[in-house]
Amino acid sequence: MKVRLTDAQWQKILPFLKTCPNIYIGQEDECRQFLEAVLWIARSGAQWRLLPDEYGNWNTIYKRFARWSAANIFEKLFDFCASDKDLEHLLIDSTIVRAHASAAGAQKNTERRI
Repeated sequence: MKVRLTDAQWQKILPFLKTCPNIYIGQEDECRQFLEAVLWIARSGAQWRLLPDEYGNWNTIYKRFARWSAANIFEKLFDFCASDKDLEHLLIDSTIVRAHASAAGAQKNTERRI
């Protein structure tokens, strides 16, 4: 299932993104698709390479995500969404993102199989 931003949500997010220096927005529809891809990854907990093709090339999207992360864009976007009642349900924080069991200290099976 494709995660979709509503037109109303996008019309609030886009002006905010345009105020962020040093990020590439490009064509508005491609930027919207990029954000929808990031939301899909965050909600599903899947690896980037498992991103459905309908969102675009996973590696391209990941590289853009990494650049935006380095520029703290998602932190700023999180704060922006938290302050808007119509956008607050878009928020994703560590309390709802699934982690692999080894992230919680579970032992990895490192035995060599023959």
